[in-house]
Amino acid sequence: MENPLKLKRIHHVEFWVGNARQAAYYYRKGFGFSQVAYSGLETGQREQTSYALIQGKANIVLTTPMNASHPAADHIKKHGDGVRDIALEVEDADKAFADAVKRGAKPAMEPHDETDSHGTIRRAAVHTYGDTIHSLISYKDYKGPFLPGFAHSHIAGDDCGILRIDHIVGNVELGKMQHWADYYTNVFGFHRYITFDDKDISTEYSALMSIVMSDDSHSVKFPINEPAQARKKSQIEEYIDAYKGAGVQHIALQTKDVIHTVGKLQSNGLDFLRVPNAYYDELPSRVGSIDESIPALQKLGVLVDRDQEGYLLQIFSKPVEDRPTVFFEIIQRKGSRGFGKGNFKALFTAIEQEQALRGNL
Repeated sequence: MENPLKLKRIHHVEFWVGNARQAAYYYRKGFGFSQVAYSGLETGQREQTSYALIQGKANIVLTTPMNASHPAADHIKKHGDGVRDIALEVEDADKAFADAVKRGAKPAMEPHDETDSHGTIRRAAVHTYGDTIHSLISYKDYKGPFLPGFAHSHIAGDDCGILRIDHIVGNVELGKMQHWADYYTNVFGFHRYITFDDKDISTEYSALMSIVMSDDSHSVKFPINEPAQARKKSQIEEYIDAYKGAGVQHIALQTKDVIHTVGKLQSNGLDFLRVPNAYYDELPSRVGSIDESIPALQKLGVLVDRDQEGYLLQIFSKPVEDRPTVFFEIIQRKGSRGFGKGNFKALFTAIEQEQALRGNL
């Protein structure tokens, strides 16, 4: 079962949004992504407009429908701006698609060529939770700026030190977490890397459960969350209510210097969750010696957790949409391959405070 679809990497994450031009500006100015390619009316594409942005090895695509009959129009009406496609590069899109369907995946797009003057790729897609899909992309002879149909369109961003996508978290309905964990095992050959139950992720008011699914190389990791019984509404329930179903909750972006990256992001105007200052008083006894200055971490609001392999530093943005749906995590790994279990209680208390302000707790 090791890597049966011959998965190579997360190729890109595509958002379907109401105004791709403005969203591209936001990700350039806020996150420091550079725009590298464009597809739209000027390139002969009359159905949608897309911008491709890159920082390090993290690629995002922002797509807007050009008419009401495009499927993105209904997607945006239902969900607001959100992730439509977690695209995966594979060795052979035809074989990956055939094997995925054989293993139980629901087809979303049959294999086909996409070609322009720069060459050809092969592309197919399968469904996953909610209205999200996984495109399966393999290269034939393509040498262009991003993918066929895109033209060079370079606008440099002020790089913030983001290296790659570390993991992508999906929120699913109550009772569906195991179903989707089994899906990634059966279809993609992923293994259950870590499981968190409501004893691990809970506060006085809310709780959730999570299973982290990973490929054999640990380079592609998809945690899957579902709500758990509690006194009040969990962040997962709030998301599902606002998004009108299951979908991508957050994208974790890895950096090699969290203090540098978060400092730049905050100076760019991005908002992050904050935990009480008492968290930092307890930090030395909880995680031991670390290389970073605790006052510097406290100033930015960065959290720290340690496991048997090392430690990690992480911080979570507030939602980047008007609906309380998608947000981002910035993470630096110093040995640890975990997800910050020791930070869950403080973090979830901070999330609940935001939920209360929104009237959704």
